[in-house]
Amino acid sequence: MKVLVTGVAGFIGFHVARALLKQGMEVVGVDTLNAYYDPALKAARLEQLEPYPGFSFLKVDVASPAAMQDLVARHSDLEGVIHLAAQAGVRHSMVDPYSYVTSNVMGQVALLEACRHLKKLTHVVYASSSSVYGRNQSVPFRETDRVERPSSVYAVTKRAAELMSESYAYLHGIPQTGLRFFTVYGPWGRPDMAYYGFAKAISEGRPVTLYEGKHLSRDFTYIDDIVRGVQQVLGKPPEAGMSRVLNLGGDKPERVTRMIELLEQNLGKKAFVERRPRPVADMESTWASLENVREFCAWKPAVSFEDGMKEFCLWFRKFHGI
Repeated sequence: MKVLVTGVAGFIGFHVARALLKQGMEVVGVDTLNAYYDPALKAARLEQLEPYPGFSFLKVDVASPAAMQDLVARHSDLEGVIHLAAQAGVRHSMVDPYSYVTSNVMGQVALLEACRHLKKLTHVVYASSSSVYGRNQSVPFRETDRVERPSSVYAVTKRAAELMSESYAYLHGIPQTGLRFFTVYGPWGRPDMAYYGFAKAISEGRPVTLYEGKHLSRDFTYIDDIVRGVQQVLGKPPEAGMSRVLNLGGDKPERVTRMIELLEQNLGKKAFVERRPRPVADMESTWASLENVREFCAWKPAVSFEDGMKEFCLWFRKFHGI
């Protein structure tokens, strides 16, 4: 099977591409290698993929219609698309909302327009986010919940991408599945995420910022579980003209303070905690209902938070020479 993976130098894209390559699939990876966080980390991920004979890389912006049309013309035999390229980061969307509309909305349109020309295409799987649940108070979050009260521009763009996919499925018959990821963590992760930033601060003896809130927690999901979920979903496309969204989460919200405790244990250093008011765009707690994905493909998370944080810290210390 030949698969396009967008955002291939990103955290999830890298892990997904590597898993597909290990299965013997052919992977066309695209990425802009932008500087939202250190491009050196993205380059290091790509170095891990380059030895696989089935891997090819193109520096392409998915938000460029011309570039995407050229890509599918060169790779007209693509059978699957895993669209993970996006401008990430809830808080940064308050600083630079334009980049989110360009990457996450225009990127979705340009990708889907290109996909219309792929005669062998069986399934488009794309990344959505738990952020679409916005100011919902009822947990666990279910795919049937109303999502008209976003708490960030990032959430707006991810919901817009879902609606765009629904439209293209209906109009052009492209089978699609959107995956609402819940706080993905693990080796080769994103430095802008709290667990990574906290690990770096603790290891360097700097204070970590903990936002106020009695129930501050996240439904952390280990990267290997996410990869397995993406693979299982890719192999089960809906009928032509159908689109769906599914949660992929850890199924057990963990206190952010527990995350700090595990980092302390695995890094062997004490954290210096500074408390600050929680930004208005941040959700206090997230928790995924997994009923639908279990029924659909029997997926469930397998890696405990304790084991996942241990694996992350082992990689973190090795990668940073600690």
